[in-house]
Amino acid sequence: MHYWNGWQMGWMPFWALGGAVALAALIWLAVAGTQRGRAPESPEQILKRRYASGEVSREEYQQRLDDLRR
Repeated sequence: MHYWNGWQMGWMPFWALGGAVALAALIWLAVAGTQRGRAPESPEQILKRRYASGEVSREEYQQRLDDLRR
């Protein structure tokens, strides 16, 4: 005796297609969610990050910050 009847086998491609569409939607949402809502860094934010990491000195930070705010 077979577990799958004929009509059940006929629905299998639709279930497979539905699963593939659902998987594609989840992947798309995951990728889109990481890129959405992120504003690019402003020049001041970049300068602050560089100062915090030690790439620029305090004097250079102050001078560049003054230049940016003019």
